[in-house]
Amino acid sequence: MAVENCTGFPDFILLGLSDRQDVQWGLFVLFLLIYGITVITNLGMVWLINIDPRFHTPMYYFLSNLSFCDVCYSSTVSPKTLADFLSEQKRIPYNLCAIQMFLFGAFADVECLLLAVMAYDRYVAICNPLLYTVTMSRSICTQLVAIAYLVGLVDSAIHTCCTFRLLFCNSNIINHFFCDIPPLLALSSSDTSINEMVMFTFIGCVVGFSIITICLSYSYIITTILRMNSAEGRRKTFSTCASHLTAVAIFHGTLLFMYFRPSSSYSMDTDKMASVFYTVVIPMLNPLIYSLRNKDVKGALKKATGTKLCSG
Repeated sequence: MAVENCTGFPDFILLGLSDRQDVQWGLFVLFLLIYGITVITNLGMVWLINIDPRFHTPMYYFLSNLSFCDVCYSSTVSPKTLADFLSEQKRIPYNLCAIQMFLFGAFADVECLLLAVMAYDRYVAICNPLLYTVTMSRSICTQLVAIAYLVGLVDSAIHTCCTFRLLFCNSNIINHFFCDIPPLLALSSSDTSINEMVMFTFIGCVVGFSIITICLSYSYIITTILRMNSAEGRRKTFSTCASHLTAVAIFHGTLLFMYFRPSSSYSMDTDKMASVFYTVVIPMLNPLIYSLRNKDVKGALKKATGTKLCSG
């Protein structure tokens, strides 16, 4: 369609997850519960790591940043989705849609890279323990986190600019519950082949770097563990990595399913369910995965809450 014949829309309409009012009320309660748990557990993890000197180590420094990222990551989607469950017209202004896409993409990238940094941290701690304090000094840890945020912001800005340069002439109805790249590409009346190439290339670089770093780190870690003479030592060493491996498998598995397919194979209903998982459920699961399998965290939490209750 010619540019001069295209009349833009001032906003988009999100179809959401269901058009049935009774289902939307049920989803509102469920999403509110999950979002509440996400905020409380992640901010609780950040608070616990900051107040307890035992957790002032690189591993927990990265974990606190991951928890902060999860709160921001979830908050770019969940509050708007909760409001839409109570609204008949699920409208989002054009500019706010772009902002939501940018923030969501940035925090998703940061989370992806933080998981890679955490794998590298475990590699250094297990395979080169004598060099750990030098290799993972406070300044280097801060730089790694800063680089993750910088890459996330730049990468997301590229995707957002490319997406919102497209024309949306035929419709402003997004068959999704938030502004994400695939549903907007499917909605556009422009040729999206370049956008798909940009999406595969840049997301592929970020996700590929993360997966390669994680795989290399854990290949060395597993080799080191297998060389240990003590079965108890092998068990304890592997247990320090189990939580991270679980979080990596869940996050990257969903991410690969969502973004590494051509738009022709994009199934709206299936991908909306997958999107619920990685935008709402994963940020809630991460602190539970890391705390439930960690005796130090559980012990510190009991001590901290006990102290608060006694002082109160």
